[in-house]
Amino acid sequence: MAEASQPEVLRSPALAGLRHGFLGRRGGVSTGLVAGLNVGAGAIGPDGDGAAQVAENRARAVAAVAPGARLVTCYQVHSALCVEAGDWAEAARPHADALVTRQPGVVLGVLTADCAPVLFADGEAGVVGAAHAGWKGAFGGVCEATIAAMEQLGAVRGRIAAAIGPCIAQPSYEVDDGFRARFCAEAPAQAAFFAAGRAGHWQFALEAYVASRLAAAGIGRIDLLGQDTYADADRFFSFRRATHRQEPVYGRQISLIGL
Repeated sequence: MAEASQPEVLRSPALAGLRHGFLGRRGGVSTGLVAGLNVGAGAIGPDGDGAAQVAENRARAVAAVAPGARLVTCYQVHSALCVEAGDWAEAARPHADALVTRQPGVVLGVLTADCAPVLFADGEAGVVGAAHAGWKGAFGGVCEATIAAMEQLGAVRGRIAAAIGPCIAQPSYEVDDGFRARFCAEAPAQAAFFAAGRAGHWQFALEAYVASRLAAAGIGRIDLLGQDTYADADRFFSFRRATHRQEPVYGRQISLIGL
């Protein structure tokens, strides 16, 4: 197995004092098209990664953020579903796109490759959450579902801080007229998240859109890291970049938070 440097961990001042981190592709043992810290089992295969490399990368990620913690993830399906973290086996992960917990020793993980990872915490209540917010999940309310689930565990939304990690930025995110129309039909003001592009196309500001949903939900503090996964190939995996390059596989990065 290839040697690697330590994972790069990006942290948010909004979550200071809590074990958390947004990781990219640096510091892992994967090689080839998914070289680096690939944590996605979906990239395992002849053109991608090996199961041992993915397992090692996940262990390195946890060790860099929350040494000794038990990693809990879900089977992400671009939904608005949030679940409380349990002790399920990897093969029995629930189909959902967000998790919450108040259990010490547990670290929540969400995988992304252009979608927005959002980490949440009410430090006073001792409740944390993590959401995978692609456009579909964000539009459907995955952030709001995470906040509601945290409240069920004792969090107060006005005390909740949220940080939005590396995701595809507006200059890199081209969508068509139909995509924009869906958002504007829900609320005409959402046209503000689209900049005109080439004929029949627009540039969508995913990070700003997710932040607006958090603000409307009454979150106490919101931090945007402002990192573009598509544009920075050395630091991040990107589904869209891999698609544009006609690569058969793409890696995933992980974002973690725990108590």
